[in-house]
Amino acid sequence: MEAAPSRTAMLAAVARGLFRMEAAQPWVLDDAFALVLVGPVWQELREGPVSLFPAEVVREVLAGICTRSRYAEDRLAAGAFAQYVILGAGLDSFAWRRPDLLRSLRVFEVDHPASQAWKLERVRDLALPLSDSQVFVPVDFEAEPVQDALGAAGFDWGQPALFSWTGVAPYLTAQAITSTLRTTARAAADSEVVFSYRAEESVLDDVGREFVQIYAPLAASLGEPLQPGWPVIEIERLISRSGLKVVDHPARADLQERYFADRTDGLRPYNAETLVTARVA
Repeated sequence: MEAAPSRTAMLAAVARGLFRMEAAQPWVLDDAFALVLVGPVWQELREGPVSLFPAEVVREVLAGICTRSRYAEDRLAAGAFAQYVILGAGLDSFAWRRPDLLRSLRVFEVDHPASQAWKLERVRDLALPLSDSQVFVPVDFEAEPVQDALGAAGFDWGQPALFSWTGVAPYLTAQAITSTLRTTARAAADSEVVFSYRAEESVLDDVGREFVQIYAPLAASLGEPLQPGWPVIEIERLISRSGLKVVDHPARADLQERYFADRTDGLRPYNAETLVTARVA
């Protein structure tokens, strides 16, 4: 991980692309750039790690990964934010998918230096346009203060911001999660952070348990081991201690109602990962 791009970030992008290929419309997220950014290796990832999971697990995981991106972008569109900070941006394609929102924002993509360098190489290879509103910030969450890196990149702590931090906390220690949340709490009033965390084992259904049983050793073999899950009450206490207030903490049934209610195929997001939004008071 120190010198190579994140394989789990690549897998997340493959998930977003496969959802578009394999799920019937309407898509909760339409990411036409995901597989292009990953490049030809996406097929190897599909035939390798993705093939380890049963079909029903794959369906719900793809839906869940797309849902977390959609959820964050819905919070962004509904708010009055001047800045959008994508923590652990990976191969996120927001800047190319949502030019309508990019025009009124400064977007800060924060990620591990090795992953970010690889993404920028892919962007150059594909000749994708880079906007002056798009700022890339290399940070190792476990070793460097996010606040310092953002400030050096031009982030304005006096302007409201939405921090999107999905698919990252499940790999981080409690100390690293707390540190990052306290950093977001220093932003201007009414700023928000959307993040996802690993749910505790006791609440998982059969699909969630099967996912963890297969994925945990896979992630460890890629050098990005999963950390233990969190009870809802404990993550809310951690958020409160970090100086933030929970404003939305949807259960899987809530997300299914918001994003999958009109479907006839029973598709729903997996419940191994939970979303929450917290606000700066």
